[in-house]
Amino acid sequence: MQVPTARRRRRGSVIAVIAAVAAGAVLLGACSSGQAATGPPTTPASRPSSTAKLAIVSPTEGEVVHGSTVHVVVSLQGATIVPATTTNIRPDQGHLHLLLDGSIVSMNYQKDATLPNVTPGQHLLRVEFVASDHAPFDPRVFVQITFTVQP
Repeated sequence: MQVPTARRRRRGSVIAVIAAVAAGAVLLGACSSGQAATGPPTTPASRPSSTAKLAIVSPTEGEVVHGSTVHVVVSLQGATIVPATTTNIRPDQGHLHLLLDGSIVSMNYQKDATLPNVTPGQHLLRVEFVASDHAPFDPRVFVQITFTVQP
């Protein structure tokens, strides 16, 4: 049985389109690295190192704190806390970020802080000395301890 001419042309056109799409896909796949183009590679801005040395004086590692208010005292040597935010970074100037259980709770411009409403249970306190632009030094300057709050 013979297929009418119009039908043959249509079938030929469909096959040609499928072949063109398949060939295009093969070419695109061969030219692609498999990664999205995001522009030229960027080099992260280098961060200065700091002369600071940190220690958490209070609470101490493993301490049980009674009540929901936690008084934090930090020792800082080799650097000064400055209140101004600036992009003029110096390795011996910055301020403190206090994180409780991974969430920032204070950006401190002094070596002590009071954390109110701390829930009962074990907590991780991390204190980081950061540059005046709020970004960390490289390597990061931090100390952390665990403590427990009991009502």
